Amino acid sequence: QVQLVESGGGSVQPGGSLRLSCAAIRSIFSISAMGWYLQAPGKGRELVAGISFGGITNYADSVKGRFTISRDGTKNTYLQMNSLKPEDTAVYYCSVGTYYGGRWSYDYWGQGTQIIVSS
Repeated sequence: QVQLVESGGGSVQPGGSLRLSCAAIRSIFSISAMGWYLQAPGKGRELVAGISFGGITNYADSVKGRFTISRDGTKNTYLQMNSLKPEDTAVYYCSVGTYYGGRWSYDYWGQGTQIIVSS
């Protein structure tokens, strides 16, 4: 059973920064990518950023230039979030999966951490 634990959520004013962390409690064989999704109130889950174990990254257009995804080995991933906007308010989920042939696929999810951006 895969277990992903997120941390680092909270409340911040517009323009502020937060750093999310995600740890996989157990080694996960066959994965080759880690990522972050968000789910805003009343909306579906959307990709924020992903990173393959080969270092390839992808970002949602809305966060390019503001958010940076990174990883540490194969069990930890981080999301540095700068210049936060009220529209970034959402629950953020860590996810792991695969990156192969240019295709991303996410199979396991954490419980989520809330981020509120408000003045």
